[in-house]
Amino acid sequence: MSSASSGVSGVAGRYAAALFELTEEQKKLDEVATDVATIRALLAESADLRRLVASPVIGRDDQGRAVVAVLEKAGVSELTCNFVGVVARNRRLFALDSMCIGYRELLAGRRGEITAEIMTAQPLTDGQRDSLEQELRAAMGSKVTLDTRVDESLLGGMIVKVGSRMVDSSLRTKLQRLELSLKGAA
Repeated sequence: MSSASSGVSGVAGRYAAALFELTEEQKKLDEVATDVATIRALLAESADLRRLVASPVIGRDDQGRAVVAVLEKAGVSELTCNFVGVVARNRRLFALDSMCIGYRELLAGRRGEITAEIMTAQPLTDGQRDSLEQELRAAMGSKVTLDTRVDESLLGGMIVKVGSRMVDSSLRTKLQRLELSLKGAA
């Protein structure tokens, strides 16, 4: 499978495809999918980690050791840690999040799944998550995997992205629209 089938291209797409092929050979697709989700969560939670992976100033060896140490502490598998080490040695850590997205898209494509990115102001409960997954499955006509994130700046509601489609029902956007309409009326 090539990175062309994924929405991620370039360096990130090639690395994602290489990781996917390696994990497929070793029959560790699910294990690495969990690792990829962990990496994305760590990057989303920590500004320090994002600065570390993006820094061109830190030497590749130090950068690699630091990131791998964080991942090992988070319980990421040896295979994924080794992959991240190679990425660090090749000075490509800046694209790590995109590589994770590409891997997830390749895995979803192989399984015939669609990934929906959900952004909410507060974490979804299990019941809300199950209900949303069922609604999206009915609307899309196939299995849907949810990739949820919390963004408190939304104030309330949610943003749902599936492929090129987006539904923004966040309170922040509604307030922005109201503000624009009030400016137009003045």
